[in-house]
Amino acid sequence: MRKLLILLGFVSLFIACEDVVEVDLEEAKPRLVVDAILQWEKGTSGETQVISLSRTRGFFEEEPRPVSDALVKVSDGSGLEFTFEETSPGEYVTRNFQPALNEKYSLSIEVNGSVYSAEETLKPVVPIDFIQQNDQGGFSSENIELKVFYTDPEGIENYYLFKFFAPFLAFPEFDINEDEFSDGNQIFDIFSEEDLEPGMPVTIQLHGISKGYYNFLEILLAQAGSAGGPFETQPATVRGNIKNENDTEELIFGYFGLSEVDEIIYTVQ
Repeated sequence: MRKLLILLGFVSLFIACEDVVEVDLEEAKPRLVVDAILQWEKGTSGETQVISLSRTRGFFEEEPRPVSDALVKVSDGSGLEFTFEETSPGEYVTRNFQPALNEKYSLSIEVNGSVYSAEETLKPVVPIDFIQQNDQGGFSSENIELKVFYTDPEGIENYYLFKFFAPFLAFPEFDINEDEFSDGNQIFDIFSEEDLEPGMPVTIQLHGISKGYYNFLEILLAQAGSAGGPFETQPATVRGNIKNENDTEELIFGYFGLSEVDEIIYTVQ
């Protein structure tokens, strides 16, 4: 009984000594966030496209800040316009887009008296050749490893984005490649996770992307994989290709890009 009383005394002491520490974080001005990556999957019309608009939120905020009542348009090189209508808060959709490979497109967003714009070219992509499975892959030689092969066109500067979707991933895994040292060759990308199991479906997408989008993703992915705590200072500001026509110094998060996509759903053996 005496030991129990002593233990309870120590617990009471620790509880009494607890202090609530409030972290006073400086709240930055909300920034416009533009998710405007238009994708044309091989074998589809590509008519339906979505652009999402929001604003950055405070560190402790959980609810998103969608941007409504914006005027969103994309036009091609001949001046043909495609209007994106708001179907839900912050989500704008068009169902009559006309994708054309190597065509230059322009984005225009009007919101709260400001006009934002960007230009990008719809890049083609080669098809995925085949997928090779290795059951002794990864650093431990115990993980399932998927090698995705594709053949790079000779004499053409190409940039690629891979997206891997698996049931256990909250977000797809990204990887980027360029053909500086593999021009005209058959090359591959690797997806390996310890949670991969036989019978599991994995969606694999190969995107053709521009050099500008490749450079943007290279910086973004490098920062996402860097070491450090949640309060570590961001190494560099990642600027996309979207600008405010009246204020070129305004920082807008996101990118306007277009890509042809080849997709395969592979079932792990």
